[in-house]
Amino acid sequence: MIQIKYKVHDEFSIEFKQRFIVRPREKDNRFAVNTWLFIPNSLEISPQIYGQNQFYRDVKSNVRLITPVYSLCDLSDPGAAPFRYMEKAFLALTAGQGKDNVAEYVYQIKMVSAIIKSALRDHANAITGADDPWQISTLSDQFIHCTKKILSQYRKMGEIVDIPEIPDEQKAHFLFGDEAVSQLVIVYALKVLTFLREKGSFPGQERALETFVIQEYAYKRKTGYSMLDTREKEKNKELVYRYGLLKKYIESDLFVTLNKKRDGIAIEQIYYGIAAGIAMIFATIVAFVFQRRYGMFSIPLFVALVISYMLKDRIKELMRYYFAYKRKGKYFDHKAIVRFKDKTIGWIKEGVDFISPAKVPDVVMNLRKSSNRMMSEQSLLDEKIILYRKLVRINSQKLEDNNIYPVSGINDIVRLHINRLTQKMDNPLVPLKKFDETTGNLLTIEAPKIYNLHIVMQVQSENNAEFRAFKVVASRNGISGIEPLDLPAGE
Repeated sequence: MIQIKYKVHDEFSIEFKQRFIVRPREKDNRFAVNTWLFIPNSLEISPQIYGQNQFYRDVKSNVRLITPVYSLCDLSDPGAAPFRYMEKAFLALTAGQGKDNVAEYVYQIKMVSAIIKSALRDHANAITGADDPWQISTLSDQFIHCTKKILSQYRKMGEIVDIPEIPDEQKAHFLFGDEAVSQLVIVYALKVLTFLREKGSFPGQERALETFVIQEYAYKRKTGYSMLDTREKEKNKELVYRYGLLKKYIESDLFVTLNKKRDGIAIEQIYYGIAAGIAMIFATIVAFVFQRRYGMFSIPLFVALVISYMLKDRIKELMRYYFAYKRKGKYFDHKAIVRFKDKTIGWIKEGVDFISPAKVPDVVMNLRKSSNRMMSEQSLLDEKIILYRKLVRINSQKLEDNNIYPVSGINDIVRLHINRLTQKMDNPLVPLKKFDETTGNLLTIEAPKIYNLHIVMQVQSENNAEFRAFKVVASRNGISGIEPLDLPAGE
């Protein structure tokens, strides 16, 4: 199964979080994601000036394991599995600082911190997405109660390694995780508090959250962790940088290693060899025919050999182009071997091409046309179409064997940067004249100039295929929004 989440990441990039959920103990989980990008011709994006290398520079892909799922209340239980694994790793470190013990100790700090982050996020989202007052009140109380217990359990782990035998360098890993968790707790507590204040009918939960946040601030001051400075704001740039490092630190063990290489190199060389052979056959036939007719040493033979040599090179290049074009549907530009803990768990292939409207499946073209504001909008814009293909294979058996936590699959976080597309856009504001019928004055009104970039995705897993359609609204100043499009009935 494939799940797709989307958002505007920043003013010049959109993010698609593609979640590939595997079947347990299955060696061959295969997924495919085909993405069609419809770009107005006025932006002057074409194969001649926007090739594969430029596209791959504009697409950033981060692949990581799906964070093991535990609820906030599950984690608050004294016997929660993550804390049992964490305690075992910490005790093993106190018994001996071997390479494996140190690696497991650091791994558990990062993994448990990432699990806590995921649980905090999901619980906070459940609160802010609820409408029922009783549910909001209950979930808010649970957030405070469970988070306090989680912090207590997490920080007790630090006491295990707070002994002279453990080097400061190794103790620092726990402090990194603790600081990251402390900041995450504050971030999501303030998110919930903001929501409750907007509702205005949960004074008890508001006061409890305020007290909780103040207590966590006191803990951060006591331990010397970085805090937001409301007076000297210049100091906060270092704080933002540090928070970014802490986020990467706790998530680093979820990221998998990708060893990229070109795909289909061997078959490409075979095709090119065939092209050279066909060209040589043509030149040899011409030489034999003219030699037999005009003799070994003659002017006609000399001219024929020169012309055949010239045509041989052209035929060779044409055949190379033909074979390269024919192989695009079967082969990809890159193949990345997916590795976790030095074990290969699968691969990801990707390819990109400009295609003509005739090559676009009818269902995809219908999805594109369904959002037309005018019946001929697509033809008027003379849109260029880019097809970005991705094929994923994951061995869930190997994934499970290399992880003590239940991992349901991988996330591929794809960010598409549109900086190049905005370079040829017109001014973001267009002055328009209007006659005021009441005053008789001529008014100048500046209206936003926008461009619509349409994206259609086909996601395939097992024998199921589904479609998603989006419209990205952008101007020279960047992206103003991304909207999901309703699929026509029957799609």
